[in-house]
Amino acid sequence: MNARTENPIIIWRLTDGKPGHQSQSQGLVNALKRKMPCECFDIPVKGRLQPVFDLLSAIWPAGQGLPLPDFIIGAGHRTHLHMLAAKKVYGGQTIVLMQPSLPVSFFDLSLIPEHDRYQGNGTVIETRGVLNPIQAHGSHSKEQSLIMIGGPSKHCDWDTHRLISQITQLCKQNPNVKYCLTTSRRTPSDFVSVMLRLSLSNLDIIPFEETGQGWVAEQLANSFSAWITEDSVSMVYEALTAQTAVGLLNMPIKRENRVSRGMSTLIDDGHIVRFDSLGLYKKQLRPVVGFIESNRCANWILHHWLEPSTAFIPQAVPQNG
Repeated sequence: MNARTENPIIIWRLTDGKPGHQSQSQGLVNALKRKMPCECFDIPVKGRLQPVFDLLSAIWPAGQGLPLPDFIIGAGHRTHLHMLAAKKVYGGQTIVLMQPSLPVSFFDLSLIPEHDRYQGNGTVIETRGVLNPIQAHGSHSKEQSLIMIGGPSKHCDWDTHRLISQITQLCKQNPNVKYCLTTSRRTPSDFVSVMLRLSLSNLDIIPFEETGQGWVAEQLANSFSAWITEDSVSMVYEALTAQTAVGLLNMPIKRENRVSRGMSTLIDDGHIVRFDSLGLYKKQLRPVVGFIESNRCANWILHHWLEPSTAFIPQAVPQNG
């Protein structure tokens, strides 16, 4: 594939309807658009058997009438067979986000979080967490902080008393900071009512039901720091991408797993800090510059595929950008 100066790069983005997967692929598409002229076509896909028939028959109806793709991008297991069928019929380079259910060698490029510890054949870029469409801009006021609450998950248990204690201490240790707390779909239903009874003067509570599209991104852009329960791994990486200082609210870990490994790596690298009752976190809580993994992956694609004369080996973004 040659570098282009006139015609835009044609992207087919296959979507399975899941917001988390769509956020990942949108992050990569946005990064590509920032670096080169692109035209993106979103193609919803579903079903598990139909793409098998499409592969065997070399027919993929969803692509009919669209410009031929340069890149076929997908996140989520249901997009994988569709990506291969689309490539077989129409050509293009396949880019899969997260470790696929099929062999990585089936795809032209796989973007896999480093905490998955992938080993095998294929062209792989290890990413720090999953990609997202967040950008690093905004006022990041030191008097403003966001608290994001998750809930019980397959990786973490839930301890209401422990969590409320951490939030209460955080607000009292930093009386000049205005905290805004929001929840998620996984947050136990009684959590907000318990928090409201505390009547902390520097804490506002806005349940996720009262937030709209783009609300979290706006809050991250305006806040110096974000305190996030450690089960909410995608929120941690979004806050880092927004260049917001990230603190972890401690949750009971069920066992060591890829999520806990990812959080431990971020702590060891000095990118995030755990809450502690003594307030030692204050000296370590700071934003990280250059944590925009979608840009790094877009750079690899630009140099490796669109500028074939340029030798490019994917490397981790330097710690300080």
